[in-house]
Formats: sequence, structure tokens, C-alpha cells
Amino acid sequence: MPRASARTIALHLRRADPHLEEVIRRTGVRRPYRAPPGFGALVRAIIYQQISGAAGSAILRRVIEAGGAGGIPEPTWFQKAPDALLRRAGVSPQKIRYLRDLAEEVVSGRLRFPELSVLSDDEVIEVLTRVRGIGRWTAQMYLLFNLGRPDVLPTGDLGLRKAVQRLHGFRALPAESTLLRIGRRWAPYRSHATFYLWRSLELELDDPRAVRAQAIVLPVTGASRRTATPRARPRRSR
Repeated sequence: MPRASARTIALHLRRADPHLEEVIRRTGVRRPYRAPPGFGALVRAIIYQQISGAAGSAILRRVIEAGGAGGIPEPTWFQKAPDALLRRAGVSPQKIRYLRDLAEEVVSGRLRFPELSVLSDDEVIEVLTRVRGIGRWTAQMYLLFNLGRPDVLPTGDLGLRKAVQRLHGFRALPAESTLLRIGRRWAPYRSHATFYLWRSLELELDDPRAVRAQAIVLPVTGASRRTATPRARPRRSR
């Protein structure tokens, strides 16, 4: 099936949900950007977890410099690199364990990135969350931004919940069940609706319920302090 154009998707969302009408008008028609999938994408996601975008960028830059390859090092480098080297780059002890676990999954062949492209969204989440340090939210961001899946709805994302709260005038952050209910009308383009709602946090709309302009770090480069990352699931028995 050919991929729908950004304009076709925007028209669907504007018709499906009047709350998105003004957001799309102000942001202009766009689609979530794509970043290359694979090992490097998950290294980046782990490093950026629960820190600011600026801090994540600085740490990642130092890791790349330590690897000496001009890009994110290969999995075998993370297996062999001394803890002290990674600590000097700014990687926490917990994230060192996460990165080593990810590298081991790849080197052992238990995690094969080309195979993810043919799995369903739920299957991709199942595979990725077996890796220590990768929770459901991170797996959903990989689906949305690295695999380009069009119908991902990260109901646990704090930024998305804030955007829905403000656009719908809720007194409190909506529950995940509420987001699921509201999001049904956006299908099969819930990824795109989510992206527009993230962008709405940057806008000052005429509606007094809307949020005033504020900068956010979009999740493809890692979670900002405003966008909470769920706790990593413990490793499942194999």
C-alpha cells in the first residue's frame, strides 16, 4: 500500500478531531521526521533518557570521541570499553550496564535490527523491551521515528498528555485510557497526531485553554525532563 501524503493525513486528522484543526493550521502540514534505525538509534535513546537534550548531546559527543570512529561506536566497542572511559564521557553506571546489555544482545544475534522492519508494532515492542534499559516508551519512539510506523500512540508520554489536557480543557492530566479513547478517532495516523500535539506545546493559540509557547525536546533525540521515560523493565528470562 502506498504511503499517504502528509496533506492527506493532515486532512484526515483535521476532519477527525476539531482540536487538531488550529494546531495543524499554525504548524503547517508536516510529518514526523525519520532517523536511521539500528544500534546507534538505541544507544542515543539510552544516553538521552531522563536528562536534558543539551546534556545528552554532550555525553553522546564524548562517547563518539572516545570511540574514535567518527560516529556511534560499534557494539563490540561497548563490550570492551572500560567503565572508567565511559564514566569520563558522562555515562552513568546504570546506563553503562544498559549499553553493554544492548551490545550483547546485538553481538549474540538475539537482536537483529533488519528483522524488526517486518514485525508488527506490538512484536517490535516485545522484542525491544527484552533489553535492559529499554521500556515501552523508548520502543514506541523507535517505532515512530526510526521505523516510521504511522499509528503509534505513546499514551504514557507526559508531553502528549499535557498537550491533550490543554487542548481539551481537562483540569488534570488525562489518564492513558482517556488518551486511548480520544486517539481512536486519529487512527490509522496516531503517530502523526502525536507529532502535531507535541508541536502544539510550542504554540500560543488564541484559545485561552491552550498552552503558552515553550521549548521542548522531541523524543527522537531523547526524553527531556518534561517528557518522562518509563522505568526500564527488568530483563525477562529467556
